[in-house]
This record gives sequence, C-alpha cells and structure tokens, in this order.
Amino acid sequence: MVLYPAIDIRGGKCVRLLKGDFAQETVFSDSPADMARQWEAQGAEYLHLVDLDGARKGKPQNLAAIRDIIAAVNIPVELGGGIRDMETIGEILALGVRRVILGSVAVSDPELVKAACKRFGERVVVGIDAKDGLVAVAGWLETSEARAVDLAVKMGEAGVKTIIYTDISRDGTLAGVNVEATAELARASGLAVVASGGVHDLEDIKALKAHEQEGITGAILGKSLYMGTLKLPEALAIA
Repeated sequence: MVLYPAIDIRGGKCVRLLKGDFAQETVFSDSPADMARQWEAQGAEYLHLVDLDGARKGKPQNLAAIRDIIAAVNIPVELGGGIRDMETIGEILALGVRRVILGSVAVSDPELVKAACKRFGERVVVGIDAKDGLVAVAGWLETSEARAVDLAVKMGEAGVKTIIYTDISRDGTLAGVNVEATAELARASGLAVVASGGVHDLEDIKALKAHEQEGITGAILGKSLYMGTLKLPEALAIA
C-alpha cells in the first residue's frame, strides 16, 4: 500500500482546508518545495499535489510551485486541480508530473477521460470526491446527482485503472477515514482505489491495510501529517 503525503497549494503556499472550505484555510509552509523535500526525507515514495486555485478556476494556477517541487525531489508526483482538457493534460505531464488526476471533468465529459486513457494510459487517474455517496464537482462547491460507485464503474469502462476516493465530510477533520465506503467502491468497480479524507492515526492505516486485497492500494495523508497525529515513517512501516 502506497502512502501519498499531500501538498495542497493555494497562492503558491502549502495549505490545508477544512472539508474543502476555502474560508477555513491553514497555511503550513510558504515553500511547497521545502515541504516536498521534508516528506521525501522521511521516506515518502510518491507525493500527491493539489492546485486548489486551479480547482476553482478550471485551469492550473500554481505551475511555478509545481515545477519547484518536481525539481526538488527524486520521487514521482501526481497532480489534480483544474485539469479539464487534453491540452492541459499533455502540458502537465510534460512538466514531469507522473500522473494527472481528473476530477470534475469525469462527470461532465467522460469521453475526454476515455480519450486521455487511450493516449496516456495509467498516467491518468480519476479523483472521485463524494458527500453522502454523491459526487461533488467544481472544487467541491457543487454536489451532482451522480453516485460515486456508479461513476467509478463508468470510469473503469473508460479505461481508468486507479481511483482516488475522498469523503469530503471527513477531509481535513482528522475524524477517521471512511474505510467501508472506500472498500465498497473498490469491490464494486474492481479498480485500484486510493483512500483520501479523514486519515487520523495509525489505526486508520491498519484498517485500510486490512482491505488491501479488496483493492485499496494506497492512502493520501494530509492534515494528520501536518498536525502530527501521524508520523510518516511509522505509517510507512505498517503500509
């Protein structure tokens, strides 16, 4: 199971939001690249980057910070936030990002996802962010009528191999990861699923690890690392 320290970027800084609320922001570092170096030094094998401004505006906004991170570390990074057309996908991958994460566009334009998977293969993953089982879009500002499980199945048919599943109601809360919903999504879709949202401590890592055979292949670690309720080396030892 792979653990992905999260670096959420807004205005060029490393921040965390509470339940995706831009009004409830905490700045953890003025240098996302320094934060990336820190997680790599602690043993991280992969980094999860989110361009929060991009998610709101529909186009990546923090490319300078993303370039700095790529230059600063020797481990792969994935990026989500405002990646909504084939041209942008190509540009982001050309920067040196290993995987792009498609979010809102998976709901609005599934044909783009299909075409992107055909062209770029497993370098395209889909982020499904849900609240009460329904998919949220546009930087979590809107909830759609689509069920997360149904969307995951549809994405598998489009060629997607990996889903990042976030329970918004828990994101940034340290309330514990929604293991059952994540495992259900993995079982129903047959895809590799990375858990996100609410990871608090080592018990969450153990609970996710117990479902690895069902398709939970990783977890994104955000506030737990930044607030110190979880130590990355200890979590990696379990994963």
